[in-house]
Amino acid sequence: QVQLVESGGGLVQAGGSLRLSCVASGLTFSRYAMGWFRQAPGKEREFVTAIKWSGGNTYYADSVKGRFTISRDNAKNTVYLQMNSLKAEDTAVYYCAASDRWVVVTTLKYDYWGQGTQVTVSS
Repeated sequence: QVQLVESGGGLVQAGGSLRLSCVASGLTFSRYAMGWFRQAPGKEREFVTAIKWSGGNTYYADSVKGRFTISRDNAKNTVYLQMNSLKAEDTAVYYCAASDRWVVVTTLKYDYWGQGTQVTVSS
């Protein structure tokens, strides 16, 4: 059974930082691209960033470029999202997801999803 478990969310002031983690189990982690998505109240889930299986390729939404950094540790089956210079508009539930196809990483067509972790940025 595949499980993706996010952690690290919380309440932070605008301009602050948070680091999210997502631990995967039940799959061969190094064979999956990993992505982070977010969903704000009343809005659709949107792509944030993704990283290829080896970590050599990453992709970011324009809204987070230069502020967020995705990384992974295949030995720990973990993907991270370092979020700096947070803004109120970053407030959302953040989800990690796994896909065995790089071509779909900006879409919702992932194979597995976590339950999400809440990030709230106060202005």
